[in-house]
Amino acid sequence: MTDEANQPVRRRVTLTGISSRAWEHPADRGALTALRELRGFDDVVKAFFGMWNERGFRLQFLAGAIRVDHRQYPRVYQRFTEAATTLDVVELPELYVSQDPIINGSAIGLDKPFIVITTGAVERLDDDELRAMLGHEIGHVRSGHAVYKTIMMILTRWAANLSWLPVGAIALRAIIAAMFEWWRKAELSADRAGLLAGQDPAASTRLLMKLAGGGDLSQIDTAAFLEQAAEYESGGDLRDSIQKIGMTAWSTHPVPVARASELRKWVDSGAYAEILGGDYPRRDSDGDASVSEDVKAAANSYRETFSNSQDPLVGLLRKLGDGAADLAGSAARGARGWMNDASRRGRQDDDQG
Repeated sequence: MTDEANQPVRRRVTLTGISSRAWEHPADRGALTALRELRGFDDVVKAFFGMWNERGFRLQFLAGAIRVDHRQYPRVYQRFTEAATTLDVVELPELYVSQDPIINGSAIGLDKPFIVITTGAVERLDDDELRAMLGHEIGHVRSGHAVYKTIMMILTRWAANLSWLPVGAIALRAIIAAMFEWWRKAELSADRAGLLAGQDPAASTRLLMKLAGGGDLSQIDTAAFLEQAAEYESGGDLRDSIQKIGMTAWSTHPVPVARASELRKWVDSGAYAEILGGDYPRRDSDGDASVSEDVKAAANSYRETFSNSQDPLVGLLRKLGDGAADLAGSAARGARGWMNDASRRGRQDDDQG
């Protein structure tokens, strides 16, 4: 028997009626709430991108991958149903396993999103890690990320095809850059969904370690991996900061060490424990979500990240901002002093006259 078979079954809390807002990163949720508030937005998008043959795309996986159910990849199907049950998802999206040695997964589609994971994930992830990964993808579907990420894929292709049009390409690239930033935050949201699905922080961290360094963790240490995350976030100088911008600006995913660090911060904040304790937004209250409150929360999140960041470039920008504020304050005080002096001199002249 395997070590996994001998391990005690972990009891997971079923998060009845949980809304995707419970796990969405503030920057992700702010964008999603604004889009959801635009009635008919999804229908317009789907109609606009009707030229993209979603049925044909699904047929590619139906023809060239394995559709998971109780007969095909039953171990994967069991972990899939467990993740869905924990997140209180009744209707399972279709799940496929595609031949690829790299550990990966994705949620794709506009009308009826489906999930694809690779053979690398099936072969290299243990049950707890696989459950976390499948919960991650279910989180994408529940949050509506699959729709907007599919749009992102199409826009990226368009940008490549329109690169010969300077004006159109620049405008399109600006939109894509903004969507890349949203996509990276959406990945942080899905990481939280994966943790809630598996309710095993160690397994979620191991999943990210395997994404970074392959499937063998026998020579990898969790504490050392998290030290890497801290060094990535705060180490180096301005040259490293510029390099990091170049690495991430056009990337759909934050780097694995950053994802591990963000997930740990979320757990340490107490939000994870509150949700397991039953304190979370329910789906039946989604209609009451406030756009202004979610946008405000997104702005506060960016502000807090900027204030707490240990990155050298961000630190320099903070100092420049503080210096500009001090200079403006000094100038204002000087101007008030000059005006007060001038006023006193004017009164003295009047008295002498």
